[in-house]
Amino acid sequence: MLTRFLLSALCQCSVTENEASRENLKLGKKLNEGKTKQIFELLDEPGNVLVQSKDQITAGNAVRKDQMEGKAAIANKTTSCVFKLLQDAGIKTAFVRQHSETAFVASHCEMIPIEWVCRRIATGSFLKRNPGVKEGYRFSPLKLEMFFKDDANNDPQWSEEQLLAAGFELAGMSIGRCEVDIMSKSTVAIFEILEKAWATQNCTLVDMKIEFGVNVSTKEVVLADVIDNDSWRLWPSGDRSQQKDKQVYRDLKEVTPEAMQMVKRNFEWVSERVKLLLETQTSGRVVVLMGSTSDMAHCERIRKACSSYGIPCHLRVTSAHKGPDETLRIKAEYEGDGVPTIFVAVAGRSNGLGPVMSGNTAYPVINCPPVTSDWGAQDIWSSLRMPSGLGCSTVLSPDAAAQHAAQILGLTDHLIWAKLRASMLNTWVSLKQADKKLQQCSL
Repeated sequence: MLTRFLLSALCQCSVTENEASRENLKLGKKLNEGKTKQIFELLDEPGNVLVQSKDQITAGNAVRKDQMEGKAAIANKTTSCVFKLLQDAGIKTAFVRQHSETAFVASHCEMIPIEWVCRRIATGSFLKRNPGVKEGYRFSPLKLEMFFKDDANNDPQWSEEQLLAAGFELAGMSIGRCEVDIMSKSTVAIFEILEKAWATQNCTLVDMKIEFGVNVSTKEVVLADVIDNDSWRLWPSGDRSQQKDKQVYRDLKEVTPEAMQMVKRNFEWVSERVKLLLETQTSGRVVVLMGSTSDMAHCERIRKACSSYGIPCHLRVTSAHKGPDETLRIKAEYEGDGVPTIFVAVAGRSNGLGPVMSGNTAYPVINCPPVTSDWGAQDIWSSLRMPSGLGCSTVLSPDAAAQHAAQILGLTDHLIWAKLRASMLNTWVSLKQADKKLQQCSL
């Protein structure tokens, strides 16, 4: 099989000598060239490459091919924002940094020659391969497909069994069951993160194709290549007639200057909107109320865990037993500015703080009592056994309390949700890799 070298990072740069010298980039040999990009070795950055976009748009494996002035910059801008969003969430990618308008620096990867396609809505080639399915059919769970990258044979659809039987060896790694499962799970998680992000712009992510590579330095399977307006279908308001993706170019009966300007405007629309995916739509916070500064270490763990989700966390000291008026004043202070707030009550011994808060606010309250070795088991009952009409939950681990708060705020904040979704994926991947290592040691 032909081994492809590619990478994924994000930057914006042109590969002219002037552009390269601005950052003192010394370009080596051209490693690969595709329909829409070139890959160059970076002599001063072993393990990294420069991914240079082209002003070329293609369809049908380049059966249709045209120049579109400005496409390289538009595509690179889109890719940069998408990979920034995914990396901030915690997805492992080949992205390193944006370099200029039309290029980015990426980790050097040997590409796995498979396109992973994830579908939410049935349309396009899926309908041709599955006659009888109506356009618009919604896949829940997502429909996952893979296609072997072979232009001569029009990228045939493959099964997992075919991929495993191919026995790819890339960057010293054998692509086996573990790696296939990781790519499969990652594709779904990546789609869901981007789907949630595009929903903030009232735009439906219909389907998407991505590729993975093996990082030649770390020997990890990572998201690579690019994700731009060639990679997906986007329907504003869920309306196919408003589509903004490359399908508009595919559907052209005749390629005219006017038609190409329309296609370009759609690509520009996406590149402008994609920047908004990096912005939170609704900001929230966690307020930790502790009964005593002796619980500060416990509360600091909650604050640290909140910061990993990008959630502001305020620490306050108050006692519902000794100063109920002050406790309710602090509560009103945070209710009064309209910022979505989750209260976490940290109180040992007899926990009056959580129940009092829960009985006097419509905001969520989480009990997170510090457990001691002497009376810890008995103290927990004051957080669990409460009067009727109170809805506060009890979570003993400070990290888990922060995660629970993140899950609540993530319902309306796609950036927090993305971190939670990526964390789920990374936990699963670490278990998969640990099992693979154990099996290898057992043989």
